[in-house]
Amino acid sequence: MLGIGKGKSPGHGQHAVETLVGPRAVIRGDVNFTGGLYVEGTIHGKVVADEGSAAVLTIADKGRIEGEVRAPVVVINGHMQGDVYASERVELAANARVQGNIHYKVVEMAAGAMITGRLIHADAPLAQLTGPDTAPAPAPAGRVKARGEAQEA
Repeated sequence: MLGIGKGKSPGHGQHAVETLVGPRAVIRGDVNFTGGLYVEGTIHGKVVADEGSAAVLTIADKGRIEGEVRAPVVVINGHMQGDVYASERVELAANARVQGNIHYKVVEMAAGAMITGRLIHADAPLAQLTGPDTAPAPAPAGRVKARGEAQEA
């Protein structure tokens, strides 16, 4: 895991684990938590830290979350499918595999980590976040041709 053994203070990089999702556990549904949540198993649903809590979510190398994640600190070394919203920091270890957008203030990424999505800084203006998944522009006034209709000259 990133941050461990680097001489960092206990508030940065070393986190007490209060809740463990074991390697053979599968949770179907949303999870709300405070403190440290360590995921070695699978969660199908949203994982959300309580508002204002000093929470840390860690996904172990065999861990998997399929759903949105919201926490101040998120450490990923396993599989994450869904968007990540970290109000403080995201750490992506070498085995991290993320399919989704990562919203962050500070990001730490090890060689080997893979992201299929966007890295979006928390202070980025919303106007810059538009992309191919935005609504199409309105059609011009007049007759609109249907797909496959012959074009008139």
